[in-house]
Amino acid sequence: MDKVRIDKWLWAVRIFKSRTLAGEVVRQGKVRLADKIVKPSANVAVGDTVTVTKNGFHLQFEVLKLIDKRVGAPIAATCYADRTPPEELTKYQDWFVGKAQGEFRERGAGRPTKRDRREIDTFKDEDFSFEFEDED
Repeated sequence: MDKVRIDKWLWAVRIFKSRTLAGEVVRQGKVRLADKIVKPSANVAVGDTVTVTKNGFHLQFEVLKLIDKRVGAPIAATCYADRTPPEELTKYQDWFVGKAQGEFRERGAGRPTKRDRREIDTFKDEDFSFEFEDED
């Protein structure tokens, strides 16, 4: 086996859950082979670099082995080398810093009452877009 379809290979090495999904992503132009957008029928060979845009990340893989049947994750991991730069994998980390914490409340203030909760919800739901009237 010298070459395998790119959609089939992406599915076989478990980059995508289904071959249909892999083919759909390739058709959307989110998969590149040697920096060229390809069709699902494009063939991939050993040594090729495949770039996949998935969930906002640009993942890069080097093809080490060609397989056309789906295999277990440990075997699939031996078929490619992940060449994704570390800064690409951590590009959203700064954005999430501090986002997972709850609201700040003064120490000793206790839990908010029902009235406090309503005021907080009202404040959060308010739209602070200001409209200015044109002076003629």
